[in-house]
Amino acid sequence: MLFKSLTKYDTDLFYLLHRKTLKRDCRSIIWLSKTGDGYLYFVIGMLLWGFEQEHGELFLYTALMAYALELPVYVILKKMVKRPRPCDLPGQMTAHVTPSDKFSLPSGHTAAACLMASIVAHFYPTFAIAAYSWAALIGLSRVLLGVHYPTDVLAGALLGITIASLSLSLLG
Repeated sequence: MLFKSLTKYDTDLFYLLHRKTLKRDCRSIIWLSKTGDGYLYFVIGMLLWGFEQEHGELFLYTALMAYALELPVYVILKKMVKRPRPCDLPGQMTAHVTPSDKFSLPSGHTAAACLMASIVAHFYPTFAIAAYSWAALIGLSRVLLGVHYPTDVLAGALLGITIASLSLSLLG
């Protein structure tokens, strides 16, 4: 009963949020979502490694290890859970973007963004609010674009923060 209630709440919240984007120009939301594709993380890591003497090198190594741990866990979870994306259910709505894979849980964009935000917050605490806000917006963008339910985003956030914490405890 609890699972059914959570699923209904999750689905209802998805539709409430996704409806906000119907018949609207979503280019800014798509752009925001694309900042979570991974290229930006690499650029940030390389810039810090090259130009920030105090923490840049350790930041890069921690991020590389964290992503090396996060990616296989993310893939295993996706293949184990096999939750269909909201845009792939029969008779449902169309997403504003084409998802990179078949399954919905967890949100990989959110996992990666929260992982990066956690590492940024650890090494550069003055940027913590900006980093976590950006990560939260990435998660929200995935729901607004129609490719994830809110619980997918929550699971992704938990995955990213957990892997970041583990990596920081090993290297940081």
